Amino acid sequence: MSDDRTTTRVYVDMVGDLFHAGHVALLREARRHGDRLVVGVLSDEVAASYKRRPIMTLAERVAVIESCRWVDEVVPDAPFKVTEEFLVEHRITTVVHGDDLTVEGAETIYGPAVARGRYVAVPRTDGISTTQIIRRVREAADD
Repeated sequence: MSDDRTTTRVYVDMVGDLFHAGHVALLREARRHGDRLVVGVLSDEVAASYKRRPIMTLAERVAVIESCRWVDEVVPDAPFKVTEEFLVEHRITTVVHGDDLTVEGAETIYGPAVARGRYVAVPRTDGISTTQIIRRVREAADD
């Protein structure tokens, strides 16, 4: 492994509820941008502030994400807005997120990384999301 001065550390954050193939694809793609992948897992409260409350607890989501082969470190209860202090504390060199954010959204949430040109948007996986899985489960239960 590289020493700390040359290791590139990629950060991606997620809710990671009902961990699925789209999450795996995001983590695999994020890992391609560096030597180590650090995953911030957002709290139930943070997730509920902009989408629905997760079905899985934070501890359950962290346990599943930690088991993914592409993940080197997990930061439970990660902040919604990534600050310069957070990037320095975790020695993050690159921030990756799905391509669903607007430029303004990326600047608001990942401002320091965007300002330094260290923000990378990667394609989302079509056809799968936690919302779609929940819909499938409900439809199957109705059959």
